[in-house]
Amino acid sequence: MSTPAVIVLDFETTGHSPNRGDRPIEVGAVRIEHDRIVDRFQALMNPGFTISWFIERLTGISNDLIAHAPPCEEVMNRFADWMGDLPLVAHNAGFDRAFLDAELALIGRHQSNPMACTVLASRRLFPESPNHKLATLVNHLGIFTDGTFHRALADAEMTGHVWIAMTDVLCDRYGLDEIPFTLMQELGRIGRAKVDRYLRNLADRQKTCLGDSGIHSR
Repeated sequence: MSTPAVIVLDFETTGHSPNRGDRPIEVGAVRIEHDRIVDRFQALMNPGFTISWFIERLTGISNDLIAHAPPCEEVMNRFADWMGDLPLVAHNAGFDRAFLDAELALIGRHQSNPMACTVLASRRLFPESPNHKLATLVNHLGIFTDGTFHRALADAEMTGHVWIAMTDVLCDRYGLDEIPFTLMQELGRIGRAKVDRYLRNLADRQKTCLGDSGIHSR
């Protein structure tokens, strides 16, 4: 099975929207190649103002911790260099994309990496899950966890394992030999009733192409 290398990322933030002045306080990310986590990135960052008691309680990230952390601008420069131009993955990707783009704009950088959402894709591949929150999916899929959530690297790693589980399903259930990143993006846009037929037709097309080229899948 051929799958693209991706960066799976997660932000912990001071609130819900950069348009309201909220900023990241932690970024965590993993690089996945050939269905394995091969590298990690994690950093706390100082947003330049005090964070609320609610965020402290939710994340366990205190004002004392971020007081000694580097500023957002420094961390985001390092993170942008680390992720390069690889495709991006996040759980509830619109949230993380908004903060990523806002922070990059503040330091005069722009990266147009394509992005896929594991919430949207998991709704199509795991409709039987009670819901599609990260903790629920991790439990539903039997992914090992130490119980840590709402910390950026832990959430990025768990999202990475959900991503790997989704590519495994596409391979095992549908016999796909190649899983392009655009397919993972498209899953979130296809109506639930049409997903199975769409994927079976794609698998048939791949087999036809392999047969025409004289290449046989393992």
